[in-house]
Amino acid sequence: MNNEYIIFDTHAHYDDEAFDEDREEVFKEIKENGVIGILNCASSYKSLKTTDELTKNNDFIYGALGIHPENANEYSNEVRKEIIEFINNNKKILAIGEIGLDYYWDENPPKEVQKQVFREQMKLASELKLPVVIHDRDAHGDTLEILKEFKEVKGIVHCFSGSVEFAKECVKLGYYIGVTGVVTFKNAKKIVDVVREIPIEKLLVETDCPYMAPVPNRGKRNKSDYIRHIIEQIAEIKELTPKEVNTVVNDNFNNLIRNGK
Repeated sequence: MNNEYIIFDTHAHYDDEAFDEDREEVFKEIKENGVIGILNCASSYKSLKTTDELTKNNDFIYGALGIHPENANEYSNEVRKEIIEFINNNKKILAIGEIGLDYYWDENPPKEVQKQVFREQMKLASELKLPVVIHDRDAHGDTLEILKEFKEVKGIVHCFSGSVEFAKECVKLGYYIGVTGVVTFKNAKKIVDVVREIPIEKLLVETDCPYMAPVPNRGKRNKSDYIRHIIEQIAEIKELTPKEVNTVVNDNFNNLIRNGK
């Protein structure tokens, strides 16, 4: 048993098929290893329901509901109504997400479609007074432009992959920077620079599990108790103790949720 840390994973996908065979065992194990909470983030239409169910069946799991840019074609007015209905009937849905832009894959929906769906969901977050979980891959300029259109909305730029300058712009708008296991990779200069330059009061820790496992588990299926490696790496970069980092990042998430509603 490792209760050295009190871990809140601010971005996970436990409804992913990677956990279908042993989900309950994983939950038992991570709880024994200090995980007290998880924000499970929907991405597809199907995952709206599976995320909602996970929050209802597990006391330590909370949810974010939204349509990921890769699935932007699934968004419609009907889906919007369904998201609102889920939120009205479940106090454990804390955010709209994950939403945003992904220009990495050529087969993704066209950029204009992604931008329209992103704006629609930002509008929804504004109406519901909820924070957002932002996905931004190879789309920093357009992401920032849309964030600036909705200055009243706050949230997390998850799995942050941009420059220090971009991070500072996001922080100025009231966003937190989501740090994944990438910060532990040998070639991870960008995110290391961001962690060094951005105040710890604006950082959050996340797995994006089952993806992005940190060293020493790189390449394996990720899970929330591995966040301890991220905490330790941030502590090293910031010249703080892991316990100090752990306390501050948990406070940061609480602040976002309290003030985002």
